[in-house]
Amino acid sequence: MQRQIPNVVSIAGVDPSGGAGVFADIKTFSALGAYGCGVVAALTAQNTQAVTGVHTPPTDFLRLQIDTLFADVAIHAVKLGMLGSAEIVATVADRLAHFDAPFVVCDPVMVAKSGDHLLARNAVAMLIEALLPRSFMITPNLPEAGVLLEQRPPETVKEMYRAAERLREMLPLSSERWVLLKGGHLPGSEVVDLLFDGDRMIELPSPRIETKNTHGTGCTLSSAIAALLPQHAGGFRPVEAAVRDARDYLLRAIAASGALSVGKGHGPVHHFHRWWPGA
Repeated sequence: MQRQIPNVVSIAGVDPSGGAGVFADIKTFSALGAYGCGVVAALTAQNTQAVTGVHTPPTDFLRLQIDTLFADVAIHAVKLGMLGSAEIVATVADRLAHFDAPFVVCDPVMVAKSGDHLLARNAVAMLIEALLPRSFMITPNLPEAGVLLEQRPPETVKEMYRAAERLREMLPLSSERWVLLKGGHLPGSEVVDLLFDGDRMIELPSPRIETKNTHGTGCTLSSAIAALLPQHAGGFRPVEAAVRDARDYLLRAIAASGALSVGKGHGPVHHFHRWWPGA
């Protein structure tokens, strides 16, 4: 019997340069064998160097986007990215609960590569209160972990262990939930991420690729995980397998990013490195 192609939706912001947000997520879904859908939670004026403006849709229209999509399309996984405001976060959380959405991967996007803030400070509490309980996995980097835990970001792998444990305590303890704590902000020639479910702490090391083309790496990784989770379901250690394959895809996309020439700042990764010539 032919394998079902999963339908995966990104609920996130739009980056006109295509390196991050909904556009990057749909590229990732497509590259990894999932059908991509998108709900626009924010519009940005953005390029590879800066974010010059943010516009969020009325919450009634955001709700309508989600309700109309879920009423018709069977959604097998959800990736959450830039949500912008407390009202947007609350609306998304409410609709995910209403539809009992599966495999919700929450990338708590707070700051762009350019340093521009993408999440209002008063929205962090709403994210913790309303959205984390709906998430199957959260994928913070170290600065985001510091904000969620109200502490300075971890500065060593040892400190990452404790942070991952505390982050897992913020998720429901009565069901399977995962934390992927990304260690890319630590110095060194190797990057170590931690994958933790409350029981097993899995170290995921990889070589650091020296390049300025890192725009949208967090978006791409979390959307890759969302695309792969339904495809690995039922297999051996399905979550670990999905995360490992997603990281491998991202590393290759970063390594091939030099084949692109997009912007003067932090360029995007090469989402279609497996198919396009010259990658």
